[in-house]
Amino acid sequence: MNDHPSHPMARRRTRVNALVGGLCAVALAAASIIVAGTAHAEADRTITSNSTGWHNGFFYSYWKDSGNVSMTLGAAGRYSVQWSGINNTVVGKGWNPGSSHTVNYSGSFSPNGNGYLALYGWTTNPLIEYYVVEDFGSYNPSTGATRLGSVTTDGSTYDIYRTLRVNQPSIIGNATFYQYWSVRQQHRTSGTITTANHFNAWAGLGLSLGTHNYQIMATEGYQSSGSSTITVSEGGTPTSPSAPASPSPRPSASSSPGGSGGCRVTNALNPWNNGLTDNITITNTGSTAINGWSLRFTLASGQNITSGWSATFAPTSGQVTATNVGYNAALPPGGSTTIGFQATHTGNSSAPTGFSLNGTACS
Repeated sequence: MNDHPSHPMARRRTRVNALVGGLCAVALAAASIIVAGTAHAEADRTITSNSTGWHNGFFYSYWKDSGNVSMTLGAAGRYSVQWSGINNTVVGKGWNPGSSHTVNYSGSFSPNGNGYLALYGWTTNPLIEYYVVEDFGSYNPSTGATRLGSVTTDGSTYDIYRTLRVNQPSIIGNATFYQYWSVRQQHRTSGTITTANHFNAWAGLGLSLGTHNYQIMATEGYQSSGSSTITVSEGGTPTSPSAPASPSPRPSASSSPGGSGGCRVTNALNPWNNGLTDNITITNTGSTAINGWSLRFTLASGQNITSGWSATFAPTSGQVTATNVGYNAALPPGGSTTIGFQATHTGNSSAPTGFSLNGTACS
């Protein structure tokens, strides 16, 4: 491919990732909702300029630095994209914040030249940009990089790399940061990514992540043209890695319904003058699996839930119970899932309090 940079992963990009930190209420208000068991699907939407937001319960990110890129947001986690005449583009659907959950995806990926199909995300403290590359076009992103190890999971071996970006664009502006890479040896365009196995394998090699920002199943094109259509969803019970480069497998998940034990809840609150959104990540810190869960919490006075995603919420004020939907009922030991809601408020935009999962108080 012509005009490759001297380092395979040091290509210059002017990505406006800082958009992620400033999601506006207008973009959020159209999100897919599940309130008290009733789902309302948003119509397909076509994006042609840089933006981030929510659509049918999934976070989306669209970025390009030049050229023609048309992204259509479809039902649930589905999107399609066509690009041509570009220097660099990255688009996709997923979650904000990301996590170590299991990710299912399916579809088609047809680059004409250089492109990646990857689970892509960012963390802060430390600032890390990461890729789990499932397929790529004419250029292998690991070319010229030093292989640090591997992890075998989800039917293939992934080679692990780290590269350094110096004073380059990031979600916090220009900065110096590492990129972490898992590059799949056997390409595919549909399957399951046991994200925790990659995170654990990286940690075992001294590659630590920080606090999760967004995470998408991304289509990236670089000085190329092409198209893809991808549907992403949160998966079920993860598989255990089989490579020596990764840490020991977790205990196997119990198949019994219910379950309790330790739990941890973290909030990603985004308030504005009379409303807010809250993404709540639930982690099973116990030693047995949870199969079916209800999360109870108390909203601040004056708050009222108007929409939600990845759970049913009832009632919409006071002490609320969020109940799993079909695809995220199972939480293996160490597993997590992210749910969220949008609410109005009358001046008090505090985060919920008093979380308990299946009757057990969460930290």
